[in-house]
Amino acid sequence: MLAGALVAFLNQTLINVALPQIMDKLHVSATTGDWLTTIFMLVNGIVIPVTAFLMDRFTTRQLYITSMGLFTLGTLICAIAPGFSVLLVGRVVQAAGAGVLFPVIMNVIFTLFPAERRGFAMGILGVAMNFAPAVGPTLSGWIVQSYSWRVLFFIILPIALLDVIVAVFLVKNVSETSHPKLDVLGVILSTIGFGGILYGFSMIGIESWTSPDVLTFFILGSLSLIGFIWRQLMVGHPILEFRIFRYPMFTLTTVVNVLVTMAMYSGMILMPLYMQNVRNFSPIMSGLLLLPGGIVMGIMSPITGRLFDRFGARWLAVTGLAITIVTTYALARLQLNTTFLYMIVVYTLRMFGMSILMMPIFTAGLNELALSLNKYGTAMVNTLRMVAGAVGMAFFVSIMTNRGASHAKAIMLQQHILPTNKAAVAHAVNQGAVMGINDAFWLATALTVVAFLLSFFVRKTTPQEDTITNRKRDAEETEFLPLAVDE
Repeated sequence: MLAGALVAFLNQTLINVALPQIMDKLHVSATTGDWLTTIFMLVNGIVIPVTAFLMDRFTTRQLYITSMGLFTLGTLICAIAPGFSVLLVGRVVQAAGAGVLFPVIMNVIFTLFPAERRGFAMGILGVAMNFAPAVGPTLSGWIVQSYSWRVLFFIILPIALLDVIVAVFLVKNVSETSHPKLDVLGVILSTIGFGGILYGFSMIGIESWTSPDVLTFFILGSLSLIGFIWRQLMVGHPILEFRIFRYPMFTLTTVVNVLVTMAMYSGMILMPLYMQNVRNFSPIMSGLLLLPGGIVMGIMSPITGRLFDRFGARWLAVTGLAITIVTTYALARLQLNTTFLYMIVVYTLRMFGMSILMMPIFTAGLNELALSLNKYGTAMVNTLRMVAGAVGMAFFVSIMTNRGASHAKAIMLQQHILPTNKAAVAHAVNQGAVMGINDAFWLATALTVVAFLLSFFVRKTTPQEDTITNRKRDAEETEFLPLAVDE
């Protein structure tokens, strides 16, 4: 299952660096090409919220083999796609499978391992979750520089196919199933709500916050999401169980998780833009900047897991966030001549800080939930992390763009640069872009400070009594009691 997670996470970052070549070979615009990443995020936004229902309805074996089978089929479609439309279909099929994988694997970990050993198990999962996306840009940059973009999918395909074949013989069922009724209206509201909000944020990179299209999707998505939450609090078998926020430590760690996820995406989106757009580094060099940080996170994940099992999450989170604050502040001081060594050292230290806190925070909150509620917890956290990532990317890119343009204009006015002086204008634009990136990192620093303060309230947790599904079960049984019972 971890091998499947590894190729699924690797797939997420391979496509980004290859986009320019794909757009050139398939003759599509940048706006159209961006749909290859947007559609993946949107399908994940539809699939992840319903994973708790799927884990109730189907066995571990059925879900894993089906999800990996879909991912493998989607990879094959992408590899042999004759045109852009077929490639887009392949990405949809890939996302439908990949969206289910992570919640299913987490649920298996929490079912198989007792609370005192979950940290190490989650740390092993962290190797796949953190290392694979970091390797992706470097591997992709090297391949597309020398070979066709199709090679990316042909590398993943045999590994994924082998994983499906092995899973048929090795994966066993570890959870109980039931036959809950699917809340069709809830699925519709969830799809429109999360899909609308995610698509609205994805459009901000192309249009402004006040664009009619962006506002329309935000309003439609927000209203649908409000209706979805109300619906989930009313039905007996919700798709997403919002009552789990009654557990204080789960709520606290989820908030910290969202803030850290947004801050993490600031570096992942802004550093490649700074490297390639401002400093004119190659995609491979941009990928090499991210690579050591990913390797550090991969190495530290199991170590951090063992430390969590022994000491709990609080001081790991405090230490990790303190390092993240300092390094994010250091990235807010970039210049046009900042050395590559400075960037790679600071970024790697930043990822080291995050490697100390990500999995412990994740695990500490879920540890407070009873095993029967874990599937709802994993679905909720993964949904919110995905939304936080989309919000973070859109927000930081928007700040970089708007503040960069404002700084460039101010520089041109202060230095009396004429539009005809193209060299001076280009220098002013680059200087403004760097200042805009620094402004975005200042906001990321503020987010990590808030998470740092909240982390002092994190405490070691043990699974609490399930007062949610038990109450619902009692209510359902009461409906069938004979009327004469009071006599």
